[in-house]
Amino acid sequence: MRITVSGLPGSGTTTVSRLLAEYYEFELISSGEIFRKIAREKGMSLAEFGAMAEKDPSIDLAIDNNQRAVIHSHEKLILESRLAGHMAKDVPNVLKIWIKAPLPARVKRILRREKSISFDEELERTIKREKSEALRYMSYYNIDINDLSVYDIVIDSEKWNQYQILDILRTAVDSLVGPE
Repeated sequence: MRITVSGLPGSGTTTVSRLLAEYYEFELISSGEIFRKIAREKGMSLAEFGAMAEKDPSIDLAIDNNQRAVIHSHEKLILESRLAGHMAKDVPNVLKIWIKAPLPARVKRILRREKSISFDEELERTIKREKSEALRYMSYYNIDINDLSVYDIVIDSEKWNQYQILDILRTAVDSLVGPE
C-alpha cells in the first residue's frame, strides 16, 4: 500500500502525512520539506527559490523524478507533495489524497509556522508562490494543479482538524487493506 498526500501550501498535508505515517508505521517522504531544506541551504526564501526554479527546470525535475522513483520502488510509503498524486497516477495500489482549505485559512496556518510577517504580506507571498508553482507544473508536465480528478479522496481541512481527518482517512485505508 502506498499513499500520496497533496494540497496547496498551508492545507495541512505535512501534518496529516505525519499522523498517517505514525499510525500505519509507513515511511514518510515529503517533497515540500526537501524543497524548503534546499532553499534554506541556499540562504533563500521559498519565493526566491521558487523564482529560481522557474528559471532552472532542473530543480523541479530532479525532485519530481525522485518522487516517481520512490513511489514505484517503495511499499508502506506516504509520499507528500503537491504533485504526488499526479506522479503516482499510473501506479497500482496507491491511494491518492488531496487536502484542501480556503486561502485565508491556509495563510493563517503558514503564519503560525513561519511567524515572520503580516497576514497581508504572507497572503501576497502565498499567491505569488502558488502562481509560480502552477506555471511550472503546466510548463514541465502539462498538469493543471486545480484539476483534482486524479485524486481518490478530496478532504477539506477547514471542516475537520488533523485528528478527525486521520480518522476519516483511516476508515478509507482500512477498507482497502484491512486494519493493522
